[in-house]
This record gives sequence, C-alpha cells and structure tokens, in this order.
Amino acid sequence: MRFEQWNPVYERLLADLGYDRAGDERARDRLAVLASPFDLVPLRERVAGATVAVAGGAERLVDDLDVARDADVVFAASVAADTCREHGVTVDCMVTDLDKNPDTARRLTHEGVPVAAHAHGDNLALVESVVPDCDPDALLPTTQAAPVGPVRNFGGFTDGDRAAFLADHLGADSLRFPGWDLRDPTVDAEKHAKLDWAARLLRWLERRRDEAFAPLDGRRPSLDADPLTPPYAD
Repeated sequence: MRFEQWNPVYERLLADLGYDRAGDERARDRLAVLASPFDLVPLRERVAGATVAVAGGAERLVDDLDVARDADVVFAASVAADTCREHGVTVDCMVTDLDKNPDTARRLTHEGVPVAAHAHGDNLALVESVVPDCDPDALLPTTQAAPVGPVRNFGGFTDGDRAAFLADHLGADSLRFPGWDLRDPTVDAEKHAKLDWAARLLRWLERRRDEAFAPLDGRRPSLDADPLTPPYAD
C-alpha cells in the first residue's frame, strides 16, 4: 500500500481517537535512527502465494491453533507469538508495538525470525529500550505515519490488522484469522475503540482483496454504513 492511499485513513483515525501525528513522527524518527534497512525479499518469497494465518491475541487462540497449523505461514500479533510457540506452532513473523512481550521480540530476532516493530506516539521509551537489543537483520521497523529512512508503512493500526496488511503487501494468497475477537467484552473503552478501527481496516482490506475474513462475519453491513470505514469518497 502506498502512503498516499493510507494517509486519508490515518488522518481520520487520528481525529477519531485524539492521537497526535507529531508523537508518531517523533517515535518513527527515533526508530529510523536505531534500526537498519530490512531485506523484505526472503519474507516475500515465503509469503507470496501462501495461506497466511494472522494469529490474534484473544483467549480463543488456543482453540483456534489448528487454523495456524494448517496454514503455510504464521504471522503472530504480539502475545499470540508466545501462545503459538508454547503449543508448537512455528511463528514466521511477529508484529508488535513492543508493549506486552518485548523479550519475545528480542529473542525472536536473535533466532532469525522477522519482527515487525512498530513505533507510535505512546511507545517511544520501548523503542529506545528494546530495539537496540534486537538483531538488526531481523527487525522490520514500521510506522503509521509517513515512512522515513528504513522505517516502512504497509498500512494498518493495531498489531493484528498491521500483520494482515503486511501479509497482503507480501503477496499472500489467502488470509486466515485464528485467535481474533473484535467484540471482546472484557476490554476498556479505549481498546474497544481500537478494535473498531481494526474491524474497519480489515473490511477495507477484504474488499481490496475480494476475500471474506471470518472476524467480520455479521458486521459487514454496519461497517459498510460506518462513515469511518475506508475507502472515502473525498
């Protein structure tokens, strides 16, 4: 996805959630200093034409692990990487903003597993403390602001939907979603708002891909009627 396509969505997301673009840019710029360019070719060769399981961090992941096992490739969002590995499911890429399990991110990079590490306005301290401990060859630096230097933007906002956008960018043939719960009643209001954005962005992506994503079953009419669901007319 080109940033020109993402930016109108990003602007609405910032306005809706009250986030600060300048904060995202500060964290992005620091990540750009700490990280190195990441070679996407090996990961693209693994993903292109494959079925990719985008593992989410909901409790139901344990019950959905066969979906991940049956996939060709597993992209794990944050703590989903721990759950997958604890149950013998190989993780091919971890997507994280480093806030829940930074030690896993460090460890995976040193095992040669790519970790898409995301910088945003609320995690600058984590970027500064975790990224220098990672193997730079396995660290894919990402942002939701404009890309700068080695820092890339593939689209997406939460760890899970960023993983889906990354898999799409790399040419995945189909996407599966074990461990997803976009209606989680246990989360607070801020997290609920983030999950609503994840749903909007996945709806945008599935329409772009002409593919149906299971986490959106039962929600498509309301998402299509939501003025914050991309794409936008203006």
